[in-house]
Amino acid sequence: MKTNIKVLGPGCPKCKTTYNNVLEAIKQTGIDAEVQKIEDIETMMQYNVLTTPVLMINEVTVVKGRVADINEIKQLLMQ
Repeated sequence: MKTNIKVLGPGCPKCKTTYNNVLEAIKQTGIDAEVQKIEDIETMMQYNVLTTPVLMINEVTVVKGRVADINEIKQLLMQ
């Protein structure tokens, strides 16, 4: 089953770092995943996002308001 990952944020440096860390974590783990970067404010509001960046895995918010490092993301993906 393909893992669905979303990074929500307006395009700030922390959001870009989180997105790049997600891509690297996927590369290192070899997990089959679809990654979406959501920068649209109205779309983010639908997820009730108040602080960014937000990392969602399979529609569950796992990290919000801070940059998740590559090792943390790998652990989250392996759960």
